[in-house]
Amino acid sequence: MLDYAALNALAAVVREGSFERAARALHVTPSAVSQRIRQLEERTGGALLVRGQPCVATEAGLQLCRHVERVGMLEHELREALPALGMGGDEAGGERVTVRVAVNADSLATWFVAAAAAFATQEQAALLDLTVDDQDHTAERLRSGAVFAAVTALAQPVAGCNSEALGTMHYVAAASPAFVREHFSKGLGARTLADAPSLVFDRKDRLQTRWVRRICHRNVETPRHWIPSPNAFVEAACAGMGWGMHPASMVAGAIKDGRLVELVPGSTLPVPLYWQQARAAPRLLERLGAAVRAAASSGPHALVV
Repeated sequence: MLDYAALNALAAVVREGSFERAARALHVTPSAVSQRIRQLEERTGGALLVRGQPCVATEAGLQLCRHVERVGMLEHELREALPALGMGGDEAGGERVTVRVAVNADSLATWFVAAAAAFATQEQAALLDLTVDDQDHTAERLRSGAVFAAVTALAQPVAGCNSEALGTMHYVAAASPAFVREHFSKGLGARTLADAPSLVFDRKDRLQTRWVRRICHRNVETPRHWIPSPNAFVEAACAGMGWGMHPASMVAGAIKDGRLVELVPGSTLPVPLYWQQARAAPRLLERLGAAVRAAASSGPHALVV
């Protein structure tokens, strides 16, 4: 039999990042958490944690964390169906379950929070652990088992998962009027783009590169400011720091009131997004998927179907 008290201790340390915070979450002492994990490591014959700030799971530790979290979701489902069982906090699933999801930053900054809030209101025994990554890379988190579901630009289902189209996020290339006057007064082309500073979210962000290739029909190396925050990204563009690719719904107001202008009107870059989750998903994940689909299709930041 697996020692679920020890497995829950391991998952708590990985989730919380330290033995002390895990102990507080489990209502035990840090020494009890340490002892449980040490016994689990002795039984498995290898390290399950890399101790540090924060503590992170080894590959073996991650496999055990995935197992206990899946068991937690299944027990959550069982408690719903058979409430008389009354499983307590020391069982495999505990009182609450954590659902790990990968989502791209622009979705999180626009429509995804509505989905998360709706799910959290409905499922008060569930907690969300959101991991932010580029939409072209969130599927890797799903493939590795680090998350149970993902918003991704990958249409092809990850092995063992379903893929469902959510809609398309349209991006516009925009900058402040003063920036456009300074850098593009003589026209926008490969030469002026190679000189004008651009805004890039992180090293995985290829939106600017893709848009420039569409406009210039070749690759152009642009100067880059790195700004890994969607809101700061828009503020930097409004302040004249550079041009960037923005979700159309996020900058509609700034374009309407003249704080931003499109570099090439009508040249939006469409990015289709998909929801992927395990085919044999517990009902908890299916209800999260329903909340995601509803939020993606409604509200001021709805994706284009």
